[in-house]
Amino acid sequence: MRLRVIVVSFMCGAIASLAASQESRDGQLPQVPDEDPVATLVARLDLERYKATIKALTQFGDRRQGTPRNQAANNWIQAQLERYGCADVERMPYRYAPEPFVDPPLGMAGSTPRAIGGGRPFGTRVPMRANTDPLRQADVALRALNSEPTEPGPRDQVFCTKVGASRPDEMYIVSAHMDGQGWGDAANDNASGTALVLELARVFSAADVRTERSIRFALWNNEETDYGGARAYIAQRHALQGREDPPGSGRYPEPKWLGLIQHDMLLFDHGMPRADGTINPEQRAEADINVEFQRTSAFAEPSQALAWLFHSANEIYATDYPVTVGNHMASTDSEMFMGRVPSISVRDNERGVQIGSGWNPHWHQATDVYATYGDKDFRLGLNAAQTTLGAVGRLVGATVLKPR
Repeated sequence: MRLRVIVVSFMCGAIASLAASQESRDGQLPQVPDEDPVATLVARLDLERYKATIKALTQFGDRRQGTPRNQAANNWIQAQLERYGCADVERMPYRYAPEPFVDPPLGMAGSTPRAIGGGRPFGTRVPMRANTDPLRQADVALRALNSEPTEPGPRDQVFCTKVGASRPDEMYIVSAHMDGQGWGDAANDNASGTALVLELARVFSAADVRTERSIRFALWNNEETDYGGARAYIAQRHALQGREDPPGSGRYPEPKWLGLIQHDMLLFDHGMPRADGTINPEQRAEADINVEFQRTSAFAEPSQALAWLFHSANEIYATDYPVTVGNHMASTDSEMFMGRVPSISVRDNERGVQIGSGWNPHWHQATDVYATYGDKDFRLGLNAAQTTLGAVGRLVGATVLKPR
């Protein structure tokens, strides 16, 4: 119980207008008012729209970095954000020059994930490696699309910003990686997370929505290699935080980072493998959303506080699936940020323990295609969107303006 109370000391700078009401003994979000504007925004999320956004992303195959299909997907993402009215849509360029390929160590994006700082695999353990065999993809058209080779060289990634009305110099980063691998269409890993970020950008960018603090919606590239996009963003923009440019303009190209929320795989929680290695075809009754922080990071305590705020937001705003908080965040872009800002990941399974024990047979496989998943799976992703929108909406002081 004591650990949750740290939310007060950490958040008073980040959410000054809400801090007083967060001084509860259990670290819960403030009591929901009778007319809750965040609930109004959460209600603007829709299962069919979320599914349609995932489906649209799969038209680009696995969107593997360094390919024409990856750039086509980035073009589509940029067009969507511009259509939603998200401010300052940017394409951030960088270069990717990979080291000579070796079989990646445990924990890198192309290998069996490990849990940094703990996390013991349990039960039936199924070896997991990224599929590199195109013939495992039965869809001939998808196989041909995914055959475009990846080349080192220039890369870019897309982000946009909901500018805060009273504190434009501070922001939360809501992110996901848009690239995939495995010869599928990367529907879960990670069209599911990309679609969530796009849907939140749509809701927060509406003309009648005001936030006191800024929100950056970032779609990282190169996650499936060495988190190259996230690394490039930190290298280029970390030192720019909170600087007004030009002076006196009230514009902050890189507001101060208050928290990083990464979304990576949101659809599949069918449970651990049976003794013969097979997986239940149905979403398990006790499916949950895993919100993880890293207990060994420099920002472990405020990251844990942020995770518990998401737990509370889930209880208020999500319709079907609960949140479970874990302390072994690993193997996704938030790992690059966790030494610089409070960071959490939102996903369908514990990264190091459950995925590492074979809970998701579609991870980096040719079977990670849209048709693999049903409405119960997609609804798990929608509940993750409800959770993040609820938590971030409260953190940034979101309100809905009344018509004049």
